[in-house]
Amino acid sequence: MLNRAGSASSLKKAVYLTASTILGILLSFIAHAFIEMSYLRWADSQGLIVPFYGGCALTPQIQIGLLVAGTVGGFLFGHWGWRKVYGG
Repeated sequence: MLNRAGSASSLKKAVYLTASTILGILLSFIAHAFIEMSYLRWADSQGLIVPFYGGCALTPQIQIGLLVAGTVGGFLFGHWGWRKVYGG
C-alpha cells in the first residue's frame, strides 16, 4: 500500500483528482461572483431593473454552466497535472 516517495498509487491519484476538482469548483464560485458583480454594476449604470433568481442575478442556466465548467475543468486539470507530475 505504501510506496516509496514520488511513486504513483491509485489512492494518491484519487486524492489528487478530488482536490483538483474541488479547486475547479471553488474557482467557478469566484468567477461567478466576479461575473455577477460586473453584471450588476453594468445594469446599475444603465438604470436597468435586474430580476433575481433565488438571490442571484444570473440565470439558473448560467449558474449551472459555471458549476459544470468548474467541475469538468478541475477534473481535466487534475488529469493533466497528474501526467505532468507522475508521467502516467
